[in-house]
Amino acid sequence: MWRSGFFSDHLITYLPNARLEIKKKILVTGATGFVGQVLVTRLHELGYAVRAALHSPSSRFSTEDSLVVGDIDGGTSWQEALKSIECVVHLASRTHVTEEQSVDPLSAYRKINVTGTACLAKQALASGVRRFVFMSSIKVNGESTTNEPFRESSPPRPQDPYGISKLEAEHALHSVSNNMGMETVTLRPPLVYGPGVKGNLLRLLRMIDHGIPLPLASINNRRSFIGVHNLADAIVFAIEAQAAADQTYLISDGEDLSTPELIRKLSSLMGRHPGLWPCPAALLNFGATLICKREEASRLTGSLQVDSSRIRGELGWQPRHSLDQGLKAMVQWYHQMPN
Repeated sequence: MWRSGFFSDHLITYLPNARLEIKKKILVTGATGFVGQVLVTRLHELGYAVRAALHSPSSRFSTEDSLVVGDIDGGTSWQEALKSIECVVHLASRTHVTEEQSVDPLSAYRKINVTGTACLAKQALASGVRRFVFMSSIKVNGESTTNEPFRESSPPRPQDPYGISKLEAEHALHSVSNNMGMETVTLRPPLVYGPGVKGNLLRLLRMIDHGIPLPLASINNRRSFIGVHNLADAIVFAIEAQAAADQTYLISDGEDLSTPELIRKLSSLMGRHPGLWPCPAALLNFGATLICKREEASRLTGSLQVDSSRIRGELGWQPRHSLDQGLKAMVQWYHQMPN
């Protein structure tokens, strides 16, 4: 088992504010992405030596601390990128696509998320990498919760090609590393928010900003979130904590909100009227089904709660930033965006 050079398990609680005395060389895939940019900054703050694996050259990274690997699939060569690397943090993936264009979405997801992950893991193992941190998704567990939140013990029930590919990637990773000397840590976050956010949450910010009425006042749901800076800290714990070896953790801020509560908080921070008006959830879902938007509607009307007590208890991780702080930072970033 990999033994940390500086942090013991009882000191790991103080990791977010500590600085490493012994630098580990970390390879980060997806380093130019939403989570990747925050993570690389955090790792540098803590004294890690970071190498960014890039799809194409980026002005964010110098040639000394990055390497272009191109497309990620079963044929990607990672040999140069993995030289002297002690830990891989694999963030890069084909993410959830709202307007799917592929005629075979599952194959498209598998090519990058499953085959590409297995290819990287095999080469990492052969290169002597000690730990592999994999960013999965709560979609592995499913799309919604009812009476209880998802826990690590909850059976996987992915409902879409993205979730299926993430579960298959977890299995592929475990098959490669099983008893072969490379420890793995898997994180399954829910919706990630914060400065630089994209996708549905960015669309919601724009709708609130433009005063678009939202028929969501009657929704009574609970959804978990994770701030991008809190997630970056959790990844550092996954890199360092001895107890994390070969474990899977569900992670969230621990402050669940209903959809109307989220909209009201964002509207207040943006200085806008929330524009909420009542409409039964069943009617919303029915209308969304008619226009082939049922999946998008379910994220607004349904519940998805995550119990992150295991990572808090075993690793001592705690969110450094509250949900309100994270939402405020996201709104400030949004206001600074060019029109």
